[in-house]
Amino acid sequence: MKSAYELAMERFGGDDDSKPLSKDQKAEIAEISSKYKAKVAERTIFLEKNIADSLASGDEEGADKIRQQIAYETSTLEEEAEQAKERVRKG
Repeated sequence: MKSAYELAMERFGGDDDSKPLSKDQKAEIAEISSKYKAKVAERTIFLEKNIADSLASGDEEGADKIRQQIAYETSTLEEEAEQAKERVRKG
């Protein structure tokens, strides 16, 4: 009979005998994380200024659309980052 831990590892694919990451792979993954965090911050700062401008002019609907755009762009960039990291892991 398998333990709860073993069942969970099977379910989440953690028992697939993957090899540890090399120092170069770890560095590349860290660089990818840093690069995409910077992209998210840059877009967020830019779009938050647009929100402030919309709110100053009384355009609450426009501000909401920009907030949705921030969420969408953040999600897209985070997904791109994860894909890039996965390519490095598979190496």
